[in-house]
Amino acid sequence: MRKILFAIFALVSFTAMAQEQSVTWSTSVKGGENGRYTLVVKADIADGWHIYDDTFLFNPTTLTFSAGEGVELISGVRALSKAHKVSDPDLGDYGEYEKEALFEQEALLKGDSGVVNLTIAYQACTGGACTSPEEVEFSFHLGSDKAAAAEEASNSSKTTIAEKASNSGETTAAEEASNSGEIATTEESSDSSSIWGLIIEAILWGLAAIVTPCVFPMVPMTVSFFMKSSTTAAKGRLNASLYGMFIVLLYTLPIAAIILITRILGGDSVTADIFNWLATHWVPNLIFFAVFVVFAASFFGAFEITLPSWLVNKSDEKSDKGGIAGIFFMALTLVLVSFSCTGPIVGSVLVKSTSGEFWSPILTMLAFSTTFALPFTLFAFFPSMLKKLPKSGGWLNSVKVVLGFVEVALGFKFLSVADQVYHWGLLDREVYLAIWIVVFSLLGLYLLGKIRFAHDDEVTHIGVGRLALAIAVFSFVVYLIPGMWGAPLSKLSGYLPPLSSQDFVLGANTSSAAADNTTTTTARKYSDALHLPHGLEGFFDLAEAEAYAKQVNKPIFIDFTGHGCVNCREMESRVWSDATVQQILRDEYIICALYTDDRLSVPQSEWIETEAGKTLKSLGQINSHYQLKRFGANAQPYYVLQGQDGNVLVKPRSYDLDVPGFIEFLRSGVEAYKKQ
Repeated sequence: MRKILFAIFALVSFTAMAQEQSVTWSTSVKGGENGRYTLVVKADIADGWHIYDDTFLFNPTTLTFSAGEGVELISGVRALSKAHKVSDPDLGDYGEYEKEALFEQEALLKGDSGVVNLTIAYQACTGGACTSPEEVEFSFHLGSDKAAAAEEASNSSKTTIAEKASNSGETTAAEEASNSGEIATTEESSDSSSIWGLIIEAILWGLAAIVTPCVFPMVPMTVSFFMKSSTTAAKGRLNASLYGMFIVLLYTLPIAAIILITRILGGDSVTADIFNWLATHWVPNLIFFAVFVVFAASFFGAFEITLPSWLVNKSDEKSDKGGIAGIFFMALTLVLVSFSCTGPIVGSVLVKSTSGEFWSPILTMLAFSTTFALPFTLFAFFPSMLKKLPKSGGWLNSVKVVLGFVEVALGFKFLSVADQVYHWGLLDREVYLAIWIVVFSLLGLYLLGKIRFAHDDEVTHIGVGRLALAIAVFSFVVYLIPGMWGAPLSKLSGYLPPLSSQDFVLGANTSSAAADNTTTTTARKYSDALHLPHGLEGFFDLAEAEAYAKQVNKPIFIDFTGHGCVNCREMESRVWSDATVQQILRDEYIICALYTDDRLSVPQSEWIETEAGKTLKSLGQINSHYQLKRFGANAQPYYVLQGQDGNVLVKPRSYDLDVPGFIEFLRSGVEAYKKQ
């Protein structure tokens, strides 16, 4: 099962680029007498496809010429091809070029040679599907023996259906199971506020997906298509509603099916084992790190990640059937063509969704897809709102680049998980913070227009919104900097390596803290590799902790945790950091941290044979099996207060950031222990 899920993920993520052409651009140069040249630009458009003229509101075809030294542009760009006129009540009057579009620009060469650069921005559409907005660049070399070379070099720009109609929106089990360091739970142990936090986060990612270049231009065109192709306005609204519903189902059902089938066929233990492997093993984590970096490079404009053209074209062909089936395949086509923008976002949505609650991945994907699909239905009910949408332009590519920086930062979380689980020592906390500080500083400079990528327009001035975002980013960088000297950064504790991995903490004095705890006099298993936060001392082997607790007559605080557990780090940073909590843990309990994802090998004498005949050889496997078998839970964090003879003193507690509630939990355990 693991190998199958992993293979599916790899196949979807790294499919080769498609070959079918939708638009081919070519250039040529005419004339030259008395230094006067005619620069010719031609678009060969595939059957069934079209591009828009300069009267279209959202993604018109624009040709921007810039003359080099010694060259003067005469008049403006002339369109020699006649555009097919379209009149739409919502989008207004505009034109569409079909099969061919021809343009000319006059230039006057004042010296022996010169260069004219050209940038073409356009979008190709067919039926209910469009490529994402594209830019291509050419150079015209004017003068002796230059024009022919320019024409030969410029005929290579091709836009393909699948280059713009990129990867499927269906996420694989690898994405949904591994993007968090936490494991699915078999009980309702997660706090409801945590679920709502995940849902809100998914909604925000859904909003971000809408304003990507692959999706935003599709909203007005898709709504207009439904309204024009329907016999009545009510019919158009119904079709748009079905379209939105199918988008939600296409994103949500595959994930739900994978999770449910895995659970039905393998049971809770197999599901937990798969999720745990995907979340903590170095192979999937390094692959996820690489995938996020590759997606970020794609967002920066290095290349496009695409699916095979036959998949997109097959779906697009079936969308012409009409009826409910046609609407379904139109929705499928949108999911396919937009994946180059939405794929990384879908992965990010699922980073925290597998946090122990079985239904979390399904609920978060439902929230994301509903938000993502809502505009397609909303504007069908209120078409007049379409005119208030901002025009497409360079800002869409800026959104994509900003998301690229975010993907780079999130990608290092996966590398950090593998680093902590296997104790490689590559990404200590200060190294991780240094990377984030650099990444977000570069993002701030990009927002200020100090950095430009291949498809960016020149930033001549800064708008209020862009300035506000730059201020927020640089404020975040300032917040990160004290972390280099040991500041707790509690708001980000779930995403950062533990403070114990930092080499230097300003003002730290752990010796006094250690002296307050009698466990320092005992040689403890795994203490060379594992550590507790805030200078606390304890054990990492339950049998050893039980023996010592019996000796000093104290209850045991069992902390089921994990290196990649986001909620565990949050609890330690925001709850364990409380002075009262630390005082009770130091004075009243023997702490035993059981890591469920650590890959340390245990002696053969401690190996465990499960009921299914599987031999557990690593510390994490044994602890995870014990938690599930003993307490019927496999979510982290999970806190158990244990008294004499292994008795549970009070009801175990899971993720909950209520500090007074946690203090009451600890004190109630002490009272229960005294009554034994």
